[in-house]
Amino acid sequence: MTVLEDRIAMAESDNTRQLDEMFQRLEKMPVPEGYKVEIVEGAIYMSPQRGVHWETILLIIEALRDRFGRRSKVLSDVRMDFPGCLNGYCPDVAKLRDGAEKDDEGRWAYEDVEFVAEVISKDTAKNDYGPKKTAYALAGVPVYVIADPYVGKCHLFTQPKDGDYVCDLSITYGGVVDMTATPLDFTLATDMFPRD
Repeated sequence: MTVLEDRIAMAESDNTRQLDEMFQRLEKMPVPEGYKVEIVEGAIYMSPQRGVHWETILLIIEALRDRFGRRSKVLSDVRMDFPGCLNGYCPDVAKLRDGAEKDDEGRWAYEDVEFVAEVISKDTAKNDYGPKKTAYALAGVPVYVIADPYVGKCHLFTQPKDGDYVCDLSITYGGVVDMTATPLDFTLATDMFPRD
């Protein structure tokens, strides 16, 4: 291991320790039922889960499971630590590669994530389009989809490179999000996606 690799490992370890402490404190707080809590660049965000939000998440999960099987690792609102300073995200939907396993701490590794979908909430939209998109690209997540019920569009981001996505495609609800040219090889119909 080089000195640089040692420093990176130490920084990641400190980052994880701080995130663990923050989440432990949050677990002791009276977070209202139906709220999602994430840490984005060290800031704590709580957002209510609305019906439109959950219905969209469920449609995406069902489509993934129809395509990849019921035993595929598809998660919702499960903490994963992503690159950057204090990024403990709970993606609305994340699909892990086949064979992914939890680490010694009982967590999933971001390196195993091959698909993430976030459904926009008004209060946290800037995170989904900003720091989360950057972190997902830095993590090498090959496919990132944002479903935006306020404008009735999905945004498909592919080909992560240097903290951004080379490809950015917008699909109006009713169309098909075509990911067949990605490692996921998947299509997602949006004709049933609800609008807010």
